[in-house]
Amino acid sequence: MHPVTYAPRRMQHDSPDCGPALRRIRAHAPFVYGLTNYVAAALSANVLLAAGAAPAIGAAPGWPAAFGAQAGGLWVNAAGLINATEHDMLAAIDAANTAGVPWVLDPVAMGAGAADYDAIIRRMAACRPAVIRGNASEIMALAGGAATARGVETTASITQAVPSGQALARSSGAIVAISGAEDHVLSPDGRQIIIPGGHRWLTAVTGAGCALGGLIAAGLAVTPHPGERLTTVAAVHALYARAAEMAAGPAQGPASFATGFVDALAQLQARADD
Repeated sequence: MHPVTYAPRRMQHDSPDCGPALRRIRAHAPFVYGLTNYVAAALSANVLLAAGAAPAIGAAPGWPAAFGAQAGGLWVNAAGLINATEHDMLAAIDAANTAGVPWVLDPVAMGAGAADYDAIIRRMAACRPAVIRGNASEIMALAGGAATARGVETTASITQAVPSGQALARSSGAIVAISGAEDHVLSPDGRQIIIPGGHRWLTAVTGAGCALGGLIAAGLAVTPHPGERLTTVAAVHALYARAAEMAAGPAQGPASFATGFVDALAQLQARADD
């Protein structure tokens, strides 16, 4: 039997699906737990707070097992291994899986040439994440393709990465979200949503990708039906892209853009509540 072929569809911030996704986060204020690196933690927390979620970040004693089970959504940024351990991450993942908490894997710097690090990411990817979110090079490497990353930066294009992302979605059972000049969100059953927009300064702000993973986890926390997760993940990307566009207009550079980006997310949230 041949797999069903779906035509890709496009989603922007004014799609009917976007407002409800953001309103659910504000209405329910989900507790979102993250394991990320100290470089990205502040922006991730601020993004989640701007959207109305309640974040906790870090691997203090007892947190991974306790918060992994208690959270509405979990996200694990592999670069958090800078300041957490593999045991911390697997404890949080195991607790989330046992409690039925959806979780997001961000395979930062996968394929950049650190074999021991890549092996840990592969072990986490085998633990049934609901979503895998990364740039083109990371997704290609995790899918088993050629390693093309330069540190944490991608050297591959979205066009190159989509076939790998589709294969990874099928093999892992996870939704795969690839960030780039336009974002692609891919489901295990072959559906594909393309999100245009955004701004190049997102790549000049440390932690913007990690914060997106946290916001996806918040969206999953308020999406009770797994069949609706693809739309939620795409809606979060579309809102993220629109906030970047809003922030870029008055910004003088990446620093003011980062501040304006958090403000824009809060403004979009307020509009969604109207």
